[in-house]
Amino acid sequence: MRSNLRGVGAAAAATALVAVVAGTWFGYQQLAGPSCSGQIQLSVAATPEIAPAVKGAADQWVKDGAAVGDTCIAVNVTPAESVEVAATVASKHGATLAGVGQASGTAVTPDVWVPDSSTWLLRLKAGGATAFAPANGASIARSPVVVAMPEPVATRLGWPDKKFTWTDLLAQVNSSKPLHAGIVEPTQDAAGLSGLLSLTAAASSAGGTGSPQAREATIGALRALATNSSRLRQDLLARFPRSSEPTAVANGLGAAALSEEDVMAYNATKPPIPLAALYLDPPPAPLDYPFAVLPGIEPAKASAAKVLFEVLTARGFKSRLAAQSLRAPDGNWSEGFKALPGAPSPAGGNTAAPAGQGAAGGLDPTAIQKATSTWSAVTLSGRMLCVIDVSGSMKKKVETAGGATREQVTVAAATQGLNLFDDSWSIGLWTFSTKLRGSQDYREVVPIRPLSSNRGAIQRGLATVKPSNGDTGLYDTLLAAYRTVQQDWEPGKVNSIVLFTDGKNEDDNGISRKELLAQLRKLRDAEQPVQVIIIGIGSEVSQAELKSITDVTGGGAFVTADPTKIGEIFLQAIALRPPAPR
Repeated sequence: MRSNLRGVGAAAAATALVAVVAGTWFGYQQLAGPSCSGQIQLSVAATPEIAPAVKGAADQWVKDGAAVGDTCIAVNVTPAESVEVAATVASKHGATLAGVGQASGTAVTPDVWVPDSSTWLLRLKAGGATAFAPANGASIARSPVVVAMPEPVATRLGWPDKKFTWTDLLAQVNSSKPLHAGIVEPTQDAAGLSGLLSLTAAASSAGGTGSPQAREATIGALRALATNSSRLRQDLLARFPRSSEPTAVANGLGAAALSEEDVMAYNATKPPIPLAALYLDPPPAPLDYPFAVLPGIEPAKASAAKVLFEVLTARGFKSRLAAQSLRAPDGNWSEGFKALPGAPSPAGGNTAAPAGQGAAGGLDPTAIQKATSTWSAVTLSGRMLCVIDVSGSMKKKVETAGGATREQVTVAAATQGLNLFDDSWSIGLWTFSTKLRGSQDYREVVPIRPLSSNRGAIQRGLATVKPSNGDTGLYDTLLAAYRTVQQDWEPGKVNSIVLFTDGKNEDDNGISRKELLAQLRKLRDAEQPVQVIIIGIGSEVSQAELKSITDVTGGGAFVTADPTKIGEIFLQAIALRPPAPR
């Protein structure tokens, strides 16, 4: 948690008496009164580094007589990590966030949420929270995302005089003597996600967007980051060198995407080797601290929240932010903010945004989803059986794919996905139709084995996949695949089936859907789960049919009318895997 890095600075900020200038804005004058009866309890969850500033301003507001009409307002500000609140909100609204995990059973959704980044709000919406429409969402603070380096490493690379780009960093990470770069798990950390987006954008442009060289550069960068990734920020910070000895510097962490506030808080502890903050071009999305009034709160609370926002965007709040090493929403700072060497002027546009506006307008939800999905696929290990439909309908041409068949598009997506997985994965390959081997609807092409010895066999097996003249024997195949994956279930990995199909079950001689679901319920073992991911292609697929299966097994059913989208869907499906059992 960032709050653990405060030390003396936190105590000073918590006790500082910086007055909020009262009565200078219309809303405050309207709602504050000399006397009141009753009380509104407004709960605010704020990310730890900004919580002292929010609490200080809210306490002063309450002390000065905060009220709605004749009703007093009490504001309870609680420090809460953004990922924890996101998990709670996702659970309440039926959303799934890659890599976030389950909400605590005791967690309660606040009235107002101040996460560290608007990316959380976008991810919730993109993750299925269709009814999630928080009011406001404008920024109340800002902290640029930088690349933190031990000063000796940064100096060797030309800091603070040289201006660095993300392409420069990518070259260092992928060089023959690579810089030891790390990252806080980007599915759980907004600064890590911002850095990941910038680095993958630089990698995707290498040799042309979408080219094999770009994919290779992206995968190489992600695997390099994964080597030194951490789920907790303080654990990552502990990997920076703690001695000026050349060996310690060489073996320690050499670079990580962090917020400017992270670097300032770390250096405030007077470490043996301070961190330099590199402000790379193009500037990544900053932490923008949106003020989100969550849906469903009562009108009186909504009115109180509206005026609290005015309190937190008044001029005096800048001083509270400066005490927490944070900037105002427009990128400027107040007296007491100690800018880091090399920090660009706020007037330069590198950190600024229109006052009161968040960063969400400049963020692409699709890019965020793709980045988190690719990260999960590249960095998590698993055991998977890939099952591909080879029924006669897979011969159909795909207009959006230059006339390639559904089968060719599917095989291409599977082949590209294979390149994401490292040798810790175990993968097998089946095909299915009807009566592929006598009366059997499925055929094992390659058994499930570690890719360290199986990658070539899988590649050759994919090259042999061709449509048959049969129908779709979905139910018999899926049951057999489930039994096969469960039989040699491997602990410490997510054991899964990924099945591609373009039709409904058409095997009149096989089991019924009712029988399939009954068998799956009997086989299902909470101690040895097998997740089923079904990717439906084309208009003939029944979403309800596929979902009825994955509702029993866990996993997900994804359907697209455009087969060229299955590569993107495959990434999303892999990213939604639950954490591996311990």
